[in-house]
Amino acid sequence: MRYGTALLIAAAGLLGTSFTAASAQLVFSHSEDTLLTDDLRFLGEVEHGTQPFAVDDEVVNLEPAVADDGEPIAVSEAGFTIAQHPAFPQYKLRIREPKLCDPTVQQYSGYLDVGSDKHFYFWFFESRDKPAEDPVLLWLNGGPGCSSLTGLMMELGPCRLHEDGSLTHNPHSWNNHANLLFLDQPTNVGYSYGRSVFNTATASEDVYAFLQLFFKQYTKYAELPFHVFGESYGGHFVPAIGGKIFAENQRLQEPVAVSPVAGFLRDQGVQVINLASLGIGNGLVDELIQYKYYHTMACNSSYGQVLSDSACQQMAGAYPSCGKKIQQCYKTESALSCVPAAFDCNRRLIGPYQSSGLNPYDVRLPCEDGNLCYPLIGAIEKYFNRPEVMRELGADVDSYKGCNMNVNLGFNLAGDWMKPYMRYLPPLLEAGIRVLVYAGDADFICNWYGNKAWTLDLEWSGRDKFRAAEDRDWTLAETKSTVNPSYWASLHPHSHKKGKHHKKGKKGAKPVGEVRSHENFTFLRIFGAGHMAPYDQPESSSDMVDRWLAGSDL
Repeated sequence: MRYGTALLIAAAGLLGTSFTAASAQLVFSHSEDTLLTDDLRFLGEVEHGTQPFAVDDEVVNLEPAVADDGEPIAVSEAGFTIAQHPAFPQYKLRIREPKLCDPTVQQYSGYLDVGSDKHFYFWFFESRDKPAEDPVLLWLNGGPGCSSLTGLMMELGPCRLHEDGSLTHNPHSWNNHANLLFLDQPTNVGYSYGRSVFNTATASEDVYAFLQLFFKQYTKYAELPFHVFGESYGGHFVPAIGGKIFAENQRLQEPVAVSPVAGFLRDQGVQVINLASLGIGNGLVDELIQYKYYHTMACNSSYGQVLSDSACQQMAGAYPSCGKKIQQCYKTESALSCVPAAFDCNRRLIGPYQSSGLNPYDVRLPCEDGNLCYPLIGAIEKYFNRPEVMRELGADVDSYKGCNMNVNLGFNLAGDWMKPYMRYLPPLLEAGIRVLVYAGDADFICNWYGNKAWTLDLEWSGRDKFRAAEDRDWTLAETKSTVNPSYWASLHPHSHKKGKHHKKGKKGAKPVGEVRSHENFTFLRIFGAGHMAPYDQPESSSDMVDRWLAGSDL
């Protein structure tokens, strides 16, 4: 798919999303000044998440389905188990147990209902190994506006979908040693529906409420280590969700004398979530740093120059003025500053690449006809629109949308694209939360040069030592054993069980990547992978996540 529009990829789909020509026409039919003048009130409403912009799905009013004592009714008429939480009376879980993809493991799917306004779809797979002991990993795709079920079927789920619509077992699934949870968020993405949300902060609040209800319903997972992973625009979602969990955990642990609210929440059953780590794959995290490296990736990368000399010259001179706009966005975090920064920088620094017809997610490939340069994404959308699949999964919508451009556009018009979500990370690092940043080195749109650069620039107490650390060859693991005993004990303080010996890379093996670490912060470059590392390098990616979850060094 070739993009001949001024907006170009504007939201780096980051599996994600790229704008269609029609979407771009909607935005750029006005000059930038006219946009900001005519739509001032709209932008303000969208920025605060109150404007229900371009919602295609009809909101369905759902009556509460709990008994008077607050306990869930066993099964509703639609075949869902219902669960509610006294501390979140406006939230409700509707749950069923499908048998698709991998019927050998326990599965749950369904919806988090926020009143009658918002309905978030999820699909959960237990670990193939030890579900009672293995950690829980939440996976989020990006966009903004793209379904996490794409990641399930194309990258890291228990099965792989093929272009002919067939399913095969995925031996490199991330649920080999983890309980794996996929969530379609924000609303109107995938099977989710309702009043739209157009900023990451509000989306993170909904995810937090979902987790509280999920862990209340399934208490056997509640004390397990919990990890939040995402790719692409997940570079916004993951830090914000991690920050929300961390802040609420701190509040819940305050004594009643200091915070009566904390005591009330504990009495209502709100629980500390055992946040162990965050993982960001080819993410958009710090635009001020990352936008410097579009020229490098297109014109002087390890894959050589992929654009013409004139395109490279055009990109080389674009960053200084673009950087000033991003700095102003960082300063104000207002749509009035952040929207112009996104539109101008994407036009000048991403535009020349998109005009080339190359795949923005893999510099080695042309952009094929099909959704987001990969025909497989269209096959995934067809699969999830099959009536029998929708029935089995409990989908409560007329159709499945792999990527919703209205959501994408709404986030952009809210200014969310350029906001500095890396600011959530330093407090987490200081508190000992582990953070993994990994990047396939053939991706253009969220390339490894920019991702490595922002990790080196991030302000935290370990920055100097992280900068001084050496880049080491990364090889695949020598064994398939799991958990580092000391790390396992730190995450299970009340358990008398022991972890197993952890993995180590093979001595003398050919490197499959390059890694740099200091304390609880790690950057990993994955050789030969594009924007979706688990798709291009499934074995390397599975090895990475297995070792990371076990607390091993990469």
